[in-house]
Amino acid sequence: MSQSFDINLRPNPDELIIQIADYVMDYEIQSDEAYETAKSCLIDTLGCGLLALSFPACTKLLGPIVEGTEVPYGVRVPGTSNLLDPVKGAFDIGCIIRWLDFNDTWLAAEWGHPSDNLGAILACADYVSQKNIESGAEPLKVRDILEMMIKAHEIQGILALENSFNRVGLDHVVLVKVASTAVATKILGGNREDVINALTHAWVDGQSLRTYRHAPNAGSRKSWAAGDATSRAVRLAMITLSGEMGYPSVLTAKTWGFQDVLFKGESLKIPQEFSTYVMENVLFKISFPAEFHAQTAVEAAIKIHPKIKDRLGEIDKIEITTHESAIRIISKVGDLNNPADRDHCLQYMVAIGLIKGDLVAEDYEDDVAQDPIIDELRSKMVVSESKEYSEDYLDPDKRSIANRLRVFFNDGSSTDEVEVQYPIGHRRRRDEGIPILEEKFLRNLKTVFDDEKAQKIYSQFIDFEKLSSMSVVDFQKLLSV
Repeated sequence: MSQSFDINLRPNPDELIIQIADYVMDYEIQSDEAYETAKSCLIDTLGCGLLALSFPACTKLLGPIVEGTEVPYGVRVPGTSNLLDPVKGAFDIGCIIRWLDFNDTWLAAEWGHPSDNLGAILACADYVSQKNIESGAEPLKVRDILEMMIKAHEIQGILALENSFNRVGLDHVVLVKVASTAVATKILGGNREDVINALTHAWVDGQSLRTYRHAPNAGSRKSWAAGDATSRAVRLAMITLSGEMGYPSVLTAKTWGFQDVLFKGESLKIPQEFSTYVMENVLFKISFPAEFHAQTAVEAAIKIHPKIKDRLGEIDKIEITTHESAIRIISKVGDLNNPADRDHCLQYMVAIGLIKGDLVAEDYEDDVAQDPIIDELRSKMVVSESKEYSEDYLDPDKRSIANRLRVFFNDGSSTDEVEVQYPIGHRRRRDEGIPILEEKFLRNLKTVFDDEKAQKIYSQFIDFEKLSSMSVVDFQKLLSV
């Protein structure tokens, strides 16, 4: 006889949710490398946010939802004079730091940018610190921000190792929402049960499709999707802290749970314990704002540039050998309709590198894209996969992002093959990369602040001890205009 009713016994919370909550509430970070890398991540992320303020397509999204709105304990958005509620503050911070796609990245079965979580972390930390001061308590320190960054990076990155949300059509910002919800709830004063309940809301929430990241629909929403996710995380944390209940088997519930509805019945996998692995191994975009699977391809193109810059009209074929993920995400032919389309096109980015010997954010704009030589070179590119590159990309001991380029001319001659396996932002190139990252931060500061103030901020932020001991309120004031 078939059962015609549900057994309404409320289960214990899903194990994965418990693991995340226990990590956020109880794990003590002992890794100096993780903290030092988090400092570099913080300044690079904020610098990229300041640079984004030069682009009207970004700034039009900033400010209060209703013009003229004033709120108590207003959250400051770096590089602006805005004072916003924590939810909109998280959106704006998340929006500016992701707009140019020019800071850290994590690549595994799923991709993403763990620094996106800074939108929630900084907004909540600023809000709480101001409330603390008014009540006579101590504000949070920047070290608290670094701790939450390490933990948010770890949650997002470990969930990405073997769980491919893109293969079921979901955008990676689901992981931003989950990680940000966990740390935001803790910053706002939540306990373990609160974090668990808030996490269930993050998973039960509607999740974004990847439509806006792929041809033929690639568009600018991909630049504010993370801001949307991190602001939603703050909202869910606040709803939970008002006393709202959670949904303990949100992942595993038959028929109605996340895994059955959105993950094709597969179980989410956690291949290793949460610690500090992700922050220690995070990838930085240091030299140019290229989607990370193309970073080494652009570096190779720039190396080839001096040898072909006077022979662009003689090129017969350009061979690009890459890994499977790059082919699936950013290899495209045909018209490119906007900057968001171009900065996710492997062939466009390589063409710019070959032509100019550089790649900057402005190279994705319409005026640059009108140069006919760009599409002429794109039409001559042949993209193929190296199985070895694809395997090394997923190898936890390598995590390479390799690309190889060679240019052939009409007379039968060719350049040497140029291979770059690890971008300058890789952990294996930290000693080489961090000084350049710090120079990049100073340049970005000068896009908003005069030389004197830029140098003052730089000198305080570059020193780990000075920065980590600074109050969040003082930190935010320094970055305001």
